[in-house]
Amino acid sequence: MDKYIGKRLDGRYEIKEIIGVGGMAYVYKAYDTIDDRVVAIKILKDEYLANEEFTRRFKNESKAIAILSHPNIVKVYDVSFGVRLQYIVMEYIDGITLKEYIEQQQDIRWKEAVHFTVQILKALQHAHDKGIVHRDIKPQNIMLLPDGTIKVTDFGIARFSRQDIRVTSATEKAIGSVHYISPEQARGEITDEKADIYSVGVMLYEMLTGRLPFEGDNAVSVAIMQLQSEPKMPRDINPSIPEGLEEITIKAMQKDPSKRYQSAAEMLLDIEEFKRNPSIHFEYTYFKDETPTRFVEAITKVKGEPLTKEEPKPEEEEEDEEEERKGPPVLPILMAIAGAFVLVALIFVAIVAVQFIFPGGDSGEEGIIPTFTGLNYDEQITNNPEWIALFDFAEPIYMYDSSPKGTVLRQDPSAGSTFKTANKPTIQLTISNGPKMVPVPNVAGQHQDTAREQLKNAGFEVVVSLLSSDEVQQDFVIKTLPVSYPDELVEGSTVTIVVSTGEEPVPDESVPNIKETSLEQAIQRLSEKGFVVDRSKIVYENHPTYAAGTVISQSPAGDTMAKPGSEVVLTVSTGYRDLNLTVPLPDADYGIDLKVYIDGTEQTGTDYTNLKGFLPSVKKSVTIPFTEQKASYRVTIHVAKSGSTDYKSYAEYMVDGTTGRATQISLNRDVLEDSSSSSTTSDPDDPAGSILWTPNRGFDD
Repeated sequence: MDKYIGKRLDGRYEIKEIIGVGGMAYVYKAYDTIDDRVVAIKILKDEYLANEEFTRRFKNESKAIAILSHPNIVKVYDVSFGVRLQYIVMEYIDGITLKEYIEQQQDIRWKEAVHFTVQILKALQHAHDKGIVHRDIKPQNIMLLPDGTIKVTDFGIARFSRQDIRVTSATEKAIGSVHYISPEQARGEITDEKADIYSVGVMLYEMLTGRLPFEGDNAVSVAIMQLQSEPKMPRDINPSIPEGLEEITIKAMQKDPSKRYQSAAEMLLDIEEFKRNPSIHFEYTYFKDETPTRFVEAITKVKGEPLTKEEPKPEEEEEDEEEERKGPPVLPILMAIAGAFVLVALIFVAIVAVQFIFPGGDSGEEGIIPTFTGLNYDEQITNNPEWIALFDFAEPIYMYDSSPKGTVLRQDPSAGSTFKTANKPTIQLTISNGPKMVPVPNVAGQHQDTAREQLKNAGFEVVVSLLSSDEVQQDFVIKTLPVSYPDELVEGSTVTIVVSTGEEPVPDESVPNIKETSLEQAIQRLSEKGFVVDRSKIVYENHPTYAAGTVISQSPAGDTMAKPGSEVVLTVSTGYRDLNLTVPLPDADYGIDLKVYIDGTEQTGTDYTNLKGFLPSVKKSVTIPFTEQKASYRVTIHVAKSGSTDYKSYAEYMVDGTTGRATQISLNRDVLEDSSSSSTTSDPDDPAGSILWTPNRGFDD
């Protein structure tokens, strides 16, 4: 059983299972007990712990990924470089390699291949912007998630190109997987971002055709093909491939780095144009590298043995340093020229291909043009007296490039070309002016659509980040990241616009249950929780059980969830009062009978018979009680002489049950035939419709 499975590293990472084995490390699936997540852990093999080169490379991988932050690049969470154990904790990718997917599908639909390639290029552009060249781009190092997302992994041989240039040996070792390696890597030259572009081209070729551009019996033969052979055109293998996509693929695979795409961003531009118009023809003119390949030392020896494996392990990727010290490589062309000597650059990288042959006294003899690309023009070329003596350097051509300012991007004649030593050849160099810096437009306060368009027109990629704001209107830009106006960024960089989502959503709050509390207490409690009571909207009701001023009900109900600041409507008791309606009787000196109706129902609980009327100078009235609590009442009264059944309409009232106010609709004192008084209005001293309130249950008049 594996010695790590079931163990916990540093008291935190529980190792679950092994998920991969590489040349220098094992990869495990593990559980992070602190951050509660599944992770992948890459552990350096025990046999390499004492090997300075392998530990350097292992640390280099963690350092490279740690400074990268991109959705298409695997994340690094933690590292540990102990004496007995070295590991890198990374994002766990639940997917398969692109190589596995290609083998499953045989050949991939071109639209899908483009989708994958775009993501890979975006990841590489981000890495290149940080000064990191991957140098081992291949489908085995590309993870594919179920949703089609790409993750670039394995930066074990990545180079911090802008920092290593001055310390790399002149015989830089050929590093990378032979089927995807760029020609300059195979020659052992200094590599830059364009080496990754070549590898992407090979991967795109493989996805479109289902086969590799170069295959041989062993790694050496494949490497020589990378240097000397031209691949079969993709459309000859798969005619369904659009011509424009074939052109993009072949341009990326040009052997001369100066004839490739100069950056991932440049290749992305062509792909985007192709996506908009799949029938496009770029009409590229491709040139074969006619210069004989002279320097293949870096790929023909690995510890003194020929390469036989398709993908060498780390110990097979580079020459043994001890063997390298035995002496300089012997080049075929050198054996044919007597008296030659080798001029090697003294302070910079990739001069293995920069050796010159200067036989004395014979004007017909030849020398070899060195490699100037990748060198610093001011520091490494113009300050070299031997080169100044041997070559005429034309006025340089300057152009913007992602390479550091002063870096030689291309040369004419090309490296490896021969020249007559009797003549002083003219060298035309193209020099990087460094990345083109573009001011970031001031888009703060603009609508996100306008801001996006303005930034794209300025040459930036745009990413939107959302943020709540109390000050900036929804869908309008708060600020830009990583810089703000008037700062500058490299053209093609990604600018994040922070867009307002409006005021931050306020979480719902539980509405206090203030039923059966006093009105003032209720308002205070609601206010403390951020709720509002509009006093003008309070509903007052007469209630038989709740004292006056007590909250009867609320809306929203207590203990329900609502937004703070929202309104709560209260219903408050006015208390309970016995309500009586006092009605004057007709003036009569004989008995009278009444029938009283409330809302059409005859009231039988009170005796209204044989009531006596008096002379007009004497008041006489009848009191009608209300036994039910209602909002309003309609009262009608009929009258007749006692013993008679001839009842006639006498009076009618409308009564407000809450306020106790009565409105007289009609009153007919002449309704009886022999009434001694006739009047349609009540006595001024006893206004019709007066109400007798009987205080009850704590109500105060």
